[in-house]
Amino acid sequence: MSARRAKSGHGARAHGRDRGRGHRGRRIALWTTASVVALVVLAGGLVYYRLNGNLSTFGSDGVSKDRPAAASADAEGRTPVNLLLIGSDSRSGSNKSLGGGDDGGARSDTAILLHVYADHKHAVGVSIPRDSLVEIPPCMLPNKSWTKDQPSAMFNSAFSVGDTDAGNPACTQNTVEKLTGLRIDHTMVVNFQGFADMTKAVGGVDVCLPKAVYEGDLNPNLGHRGQELFKAGHQTISGQAALDYVRIRHGLGDGSDIGRTKRQQAFLSSLIKQVKSAGMDPTTLLPLADAATKALTVDEGLGSASKLIDFAMTLKGVDLHDIKFLTVPWRYQGERVAIVHPDADQLWAALRSDHTLDGQDASAVPSATPTATATPAAPASTAPPKPDGAGVRVAVYNGTETAGLTGRAAEALENSGFTVTGRANAASRTHRTTLVEYGTGERAAAEKVAALFPGAVLQPGSRTGIALTLGADYAAGGGTAAAPPVPTGPLPSSVSQARSADQDACADLTYG
Repeated sequence: MSARRAKSGHGARAHGRDRGRGHRGRRIALWTTASVVALVVLAGGLVYYRLNGNLSTFGSDGVSKDRPAAASADAEGRTPVNLLLIGSDSRSGSNKSLGGGDDGGARSDTAILLHVYADHKHAVGVSIPRDSLVEIPPCMLPNKSWTKDQPSAMFNSAFSVGDTDAGNPACTQNTVEKLTGLRIDHTMVVNFQGFADMTKAVGGVDVCLPKAVYEGDLNPNLGHRGQELFKAGHQTISGQAALDYVRIRHGLGDGSDIGRTKRQQAFLSSLIKQVKSAGMDPTTLLPLADAATKALTVDEGLGSASKLIDFAMTLKGVDLHDIKFLTVPWRYQGERVAIVHPDADQLWAALRSDHTLDGQDASAVPSATPTATATPAAPASTAPPKPDGAGVRVAVYNGTETAGLTGRAAEALENSGFTVTGRANAASRTHRTTLVEYGTGERAAAEKVAALFPGAVLQPGSRTGIALTLGADYAAGGGTAAAPPVPTGPLPSSVSQARSADQDACADLTYG
């Protein structure tokens, strides 16, 4: 009996020791797990700290105070986001060996306005050609003084205001806001080095070329064809080769920046496809962010690694087919590029109202009980038809103190077929309302002119021909003739010719 008790007591003590070892084992496992988690958190914190240290920001003091209003949230609290992406060709630092040349300062050879819709299921990137003639509003110089308004200047010169190696991203942002009427939420500048490093971080990008490209195409001053840089067709490139690809102009199409813009859009489509195929999560985005942040300059609101990755994650739910790239409607004007109105105005109006290119309202809350049998209504016209100005001659006068109005009005008239016979300041510069004066038998022609300038007053007179005197109402509207209404249907094909990010890399690569 006692032996059994002794044996039983020994077993109880052994069971207690086993139970103690089990508790200790679990405690050790828990502490080990906690230590691993702590190390991971610490490592993640160090990574973010390093990325934050890589980033450069530009101050908000150079951003215009006269800005478009911020986009309103939809019924679910979502808002669209506008990101301005600027490609800088600064030759300072490590960029000199990649970009070549000894020129000081910085220029923006690439500018894309990316609109991420409120539903986070659509996005569109609009390229603005570097040679576009635009109004550059007052911009801040390094000494904190402000420049005067430039009513007709090359778009890429905005980035050069102040002539510094860092460029002037705030001035380019001001210019884009003035051009589009859209508030830019964030601006990001990437230079040669950063671009090359990002392509390496994703393991290369699939691109295509319609024909072989040689050294002489990249550098026309070479004087001979040189070695082959790229073969025709598909290929995967990174680093210096990727940079050369997006910079090539000559030897393809008409050798213009327009064709280069098409290839840049194709490249970005492939880059997005590559990133999304790898899985868009912080783990896969961190190496890309590490490469990018070393050569990025961003606005203060985007000035941390976490904010950059948060923004990248907004594209996670966007299908490749619903990421579109297009160029703002344009035409050649001598050696420069003119933005075509009212086509461009229709595009900006669609983005301001968060409408997709095919007419969807991305801010609308989806119906919980869609009716399968409902017949969709025919899409309404996006804007009234443009008047046909063929054979109508118009003299344009600025009746205000606002500079640059006659040029914009004349461009709108010429785009509709009118002949502009002259541009000048009016005798009086205090006109509140736009005035269209006409002679005997010219009422119908004057009405065509007035159709481009809503609110314009028609006034008969003894003169021969038609005179358009621009008033304060036109100036207050930003100098935009016939501002289009909020779109209620797809944009016309003249505006919405776009490539999708899922499109074949060999499609639509050049112009002319």
